[in-house]
Amino acid sequence: MHPLYVVSKGRSHYMMTSLALTAMGIHHFIVVEPQEGDAYRAAVTDRCLSTTVIELDMASKTTYELCDDLGQTRSTGPGPARNFAWEHSIDSGASWHWVMDDNIEAFYRLHQNRKLKCLSPGLFRAMEDYCARYVNVAMAGPNYDFIVIARAKYPPFYRNTRIYSCNLIRNDVPFRWRGRYNEDTILSLDMLKSGWCTIEFNAFLQGKMPTQVMSGGNTADFYHREGTVGQGPYAAGGTTAKSQMLANVHPDVARVAWRYGRVHHHVNYRPFKANKLILRKGIVLPEAPNNYGMSLVTL
Repeated sequence: MHPLYVVSKGRSHYMMTSLALTAMGIHHFIVVEPQEGDAYRAAVTDRCLSTTVIELDMASKTTYELCDDLGQTRSTGPGPARNFAWEHSIDSGASWHWVMDDNIEAFYRLHQNRKLKCLSPGLFRAMEDYCARYVNVAMAGPNYDFIVIARAKYPPFYRNTRIYSCNLIRNDVPFRWRGRYNEDTILSLDMLKSGWCTIEFNAFLQGKMPTQVMSGGNTADFYHREGTVGQGPYAAGGTTAKSQMLANVHPDVARVAWRYGRVHHHVNYRPFKANKLILRKGIVLPEAPNNYGMSLVTL
């Protein structure tokens, strides 16, 4: 497997994604700010997590492209830590890397119209090998499990759309994370506009907690700080700046809209249908299915 990173802030008491990956037998890195290093290392020891804590070089925040003129007056968001993980993986000699949010509680395989919790690392190897078949895939990842409905029909993947929260990234592409907010959509669009392809898998899914539900992270740094917190989990207006930034950076395909009961963004991905997957020379597609060691177990 390619190296795997979890970016986290203010959530050493949760360690949600690390718990899920440890249950799958996957060693990974968790990137945290230096002032939180001891708290995260203690959590790793207490929970026997298969994780190595690495501390962010805070200088990376000063060189990060924020896509606004507010400088360091607000949180930079997770983008600098994501770029730090990217460079860390390159220094290790890796050709690709995974970077994930810290609020993913489980991973699933969609099999015969059923969403099955997966405890095998084969899920990640299958996505890696599929992407490696093509010369022009820049980024890929699993869809959200709450978007894919069990007992409905879906293609194995969607081509050329945004990749959120759990990203497999090719290390040699000429891009980096940018933007104080919505950096995942900005990066996806940067890649697609340059002619690269992305793959969002429906065959494999991530059980990510909805935005603003967990404390810490962007909930504390942005949504609840910039919005008005009411009785529910969502801060009114908390996602306005996030959506507006995307519309400012990519105005030709993105606009601000009202979706999911709050201010959100809407992106038109139709212009990127022309980006076709190019099979790598010498690739022979297998005739028999490969389950990568995954098997159905009834508990």
